[in-house]
Amino acid sequence: MGQDGWRRSDAWIFVSVVMANGAGRHMRSATTRRPEGVRLADVLSMADHLRQLLPGRREVEEAVRRLTGAGLITVADGWFRVTSAGGTLWRARRSGVGAVDTVYAQLLRRPIPDDSDWTLDDADHAAAILEYAGRTEPAD
Repeated sequence: MGQDGWRRSDAWIFVSVVMANGAGRHMRSATTRRPEGVRLADVLSMADHLRQLLPGRREVEEAVRRLTGAGLITVADGWFRVTSAGGTLWRARRSGVGAVDTVYAQLLRRPIPDDSDWTLDDADHAAAILEYAGRTEPAD
């Protein structure tokens, strides 16, 4: 898969991880035991916000494999984090306008990464979608 090169969906998922991580920072207390990072439901929520579309399981899995293989994000115990290399890539964009397109252009200038072996099973993807859907349903 790494031979396929970068895809626009890689940029979409990367921007979703970065923005979801930034959006959650202000909600953490200094004494929290919660690790840095966000859950898959948070990534899906941001992806939906960016494109009014939820990415499919395979789309997420393939993007995360390339992004982790390139050292731009990590995923451990279900927590998605931006690495220092990912932070550098994010800060190198010129503006917030068209972030996905800007990041995609930056990715295209990077070497094709070796894919990691990260997998996302159908049940975990479905559970994250249900968690996200529960957040967006109006209260009775």
